[in-house]
Amino acid sequence: MNELGGYVSKDWWRNAAIYQVYPRSFADSNGDGEGDLKGIIEKIDYIRKLGVDAIWLSPFYKSPNKDGGYDVSDPRDVDSRFGTLKDAELLIKTAHDQGVRVIVDIVPNHFSTEHHWFQAALHSAPGSPERSRFHFYDGRGSSGEIPPNNWNSIFGGPAWTRIRERNGEPGQWYLHLFDSSQADLNWNNQEVHQDFETTLRFWLERGVDGFRIDVAHGLAKDEILKDHRDPENLTKALRLDISDMKQEVREALLTDVPFFDRDGVHDIYRNWRKVLEEFGSDRMSVAEAWVHPSSRAARYVRRDELHQIFNFDFLIAPWESEFLIAAIKKTLDEVSSVGAPPTWVLCNHDSPRLVSRLGGGEIGREKARAFALLTQALPGGVYIYQGEELGLPDGELPDDSRQDPVFFRTEGRDKGRDGARVPLPWNSQPPFFGFSQKASWLPMSEEWGRESVANQNASSSSFLSLYRRGLEIRKKNPALQPTISEDVRTSLRWLQSPSGVIGFERDPNFLLFANTNEDGCQIELDGVNFEVLLASTSRSSVQISIQNRPLLHLPAHATVWLQRIS
Repeated sequence: MNELGGYVSKDWWRNAAIYQVYPRSFADSNGDGEGDLKGIIEKIDYIRKLGVDAIWLSPFYKSPNKDGGYDVSDPRDVDSRFGTLKDAELLIKTAHDQGVRVIVDIVPNHFSTEHHWFQAALHSAPGSPERSRFHFYDGRGSSGEIPPNNWNSIFGGPAWTRIRERNGEPGQWYLHLFDSSQADLNWNNQEVHQDFETTLRFWLERGVDGFRIDVAHGLAKDEILKDHRDPENLTKALRLDISDMKQEVREALLTDVPFFDRDGVHDIYRNWRKVLEEFGSDRMSVAEAWVHPSSRAARYVRRDELHQIFNFDFLIAPWESEFLIAAIKKTLDEVSSVGAPPTWVLCNHDSPRLVSRLGGGEIGREKARAFALLTQALPGGVYIYQGEELGLPDGELPDDSRQDPVFFRTEGRDKGRDGARVPLPWNSQPPFFGFSQKASWLPMSEEWGRESVANQNASSSSFLSLYRRGLEIRKKNPALQPTISEDVRTSLRWLQSPSGVIGFERDPNFLLFANTNEDGCQIELDGVNFEVLLASTSRSSVQISIQNRPLLHLPAHATVWLQRIS
């Protein structure tokens, strides 16, 4: 059991607020235009003051960086653009000294084609042990010119690339569900299992508190040579940054994906759980596993597997009460069936930023503030993506600045995820806004100075102040602490509310109402004395009047936390 900043708990993740850091875009310590580990160390105090319990670091490992570091060429070393292994160890120590835990990404679905395993495979014969670590197959057609099946890459284009054999002739094909620089690993090979368990121990020995598992649902693959009935639309359905597909169409396509959420993944995570427990009961794991139907997600967090799984319902959710109530109820039902805590995620490095997803501009900001307070009041863990606490929208980028392989593999039809990865503005001074001393790797908007940390620090009504206050109350208010029961449904009671309004209480003294309507509303309160703990909009616009009964006046697109006064 770790003791960090006076906070001791082997189940700390059950109600934790975890802050995702995308290292390349967080803070640049050496002025080269790219964020680095020393930059994160310099900003640990900012993270601590935000009020989170842990940080999750997106990959900083050795990588050719064809896909934002998720194309890992050595998972047990640090890429020079981010620093050194000693920097990583110092970051872990510095965070722990500040009472902040550290979760690191692990990427088990694929390796970079620059990994020494893949290079050995290229120089080995078909059927060799070197090729058996990946998915190499002969092609179809008279001369093997057709890929082994019709699967598409999630990033666009075919999921297979043909190599040239040592004699210079066209040879076998290898599978890559993402970019061609990311070769899918064969988890039927015991060497793959052993290597990743070595990687887990490597980082656990250096003090990390857990792992976020990238594409956790993608490791096992069944019927690998079988064609899919609609590969083009399946690819769209699997992309979180594509929002124009009808939900019923998406759901129908995702009920049976031959390369995702196969039963074999669970044996892998049972073994990983044993590795984690070698280092104490306070180490955790969280799965990025988008599965359908969502009830299958609970299988990943059974008692002998992983600790948390991301909840993707909120990541694509509209600001609509009916949708959100159904998503909350479904999530609580599913995780309660296995005694696991829920998680709530509004955006990340793979999806549009919350403000942009909700329409952008001032209306998007209002909805985002309200959505954040709704999320922070729910039982379970909450994940916050860097810049979310500033209310940043997606960056507006010219096409010649884009770097996401999605943009190139779709020939520009899909803009990709770069907009969500633009570096953070630390002050209001253009052109680099305190991020770096030179042009950043993705250009920053001229307007972002207004949303900088420095500007928001000076305003009690800013996005940043709202997040800090919300997380502070969340950590200190007894009503918002984890329930003793493993059935998290018992920690929330739904309240009768007008149409378009979400209402619940976490205990008799804490009430939440969220108005998703375009107009303000009035809500009768059950009781006598109430005070506003926190509101997503101006406190003066949220009023409680006393007539025959207390009446809450709640503006459009606003969330309020109320406390009943005895």
